Amino acid sequence: MSKIVIAIGGNALGNSPSEQKQIVKNTAKYLVDIIEEGHSLTIVHGNGPQVGMINLGFSLANEVNKNSPIVDFPECGSMSQGYIGYHLQNALNFELSKRSINKNVATIITQTVVDKNDIAFQNPSKPIGSFYKEEDAKKLASENKWSIKEDAGRGWRRVIASPKPIDIVEKEVIKKMMESNFVTITAGGGGIPVIKEKDEYVGVAAVIDKDFAAAKVAEIIKADKFIILTAVNKVMINYKKENQISLDEISLLDCKKYIDENQFAPGSMLPKIQAAMSFVEKTKIESYIGSLEEAKNVIHGKGGTKIF
Repeated sequence: MSKIVIAIGGNALGNSPSEQKQIVKNTAKYLVDIIEEGHSLTIVHGNGPQVGMINLGFSLANEVNKNSPIVDFPECGSMSQGYIGYHLQNALNFELSKRSINKNVATIITQTVVDKNDIAFQNPSKPIGSFYKEEDAKKLASENKWSIKEDAGRGWRRVIASPKPIDIVEKEVIKKMMESNFVTITAGGGGIPVIKEKDEYVGVAAVIDKDFAAAKVAEIIKADKFIILTAVNKVMINYKKENQISLDEISLLDCKKYIDENQFAPGSMLPKIQAAMSFVEKTKIESYIGSLEEAKNVIHGKGGTKIF
């Protein structure tokens, strides 16, 4: 039995609550294939559309009725962890029961520690929420201590930072649950970003890349395998060009070379490569990037791309 951390993205979840309920049923089949082999599985999921939808909902409600509060990103992130976890738990429980596998599934509302001096806080760049006229945006920024930027001629938006994770507050809970053979859903959407102030963790308006958070979870629990599942079977260079090449494996040295050549798109394959590299550098254990449909083959090194 191996301890495996798997990161799953938007293709495994869908873009709306109703779509998500259906898609996770299919996602659960591929994940339970791995559980059925006897592995201990921890799942980290994205939350891009979901947390944006929650944040936008509160923002629009405030525009209509000023008595409706604006709810900040740490709270929106925690809400997304809860409802995505609920859907995943139900789908996994159904598939486990169908196969007569006696396993418990649980979601941990997870806080991810970031460094308050992370350079990302000096230049928040990730746009979220509604578009505003400049005057309205500046008023909201002043009232709520937001950073704002003009977004490609479409209006003004709030922007937040994307710092790197340095620790997981609930790490001992995750370890205990794995030791007790639970299927664990944790660090959803990268976790709720928090900083340590004296004896207290305080939420900050930021978003943590879920692949980096998953790599940190895998590092902390001493996972035997770290796998990022996405929409493509293998990592590619010269993507969508005539000379496109699928890669079976990439060394850390070649990863750095391809990054310098801008082979991997920011916000898409680049953070996956960087997260896989981070795990390999810190643990000396290879990691894999592959498709959800090929998950079982990726586990056995017969699919996906190995980073070593």
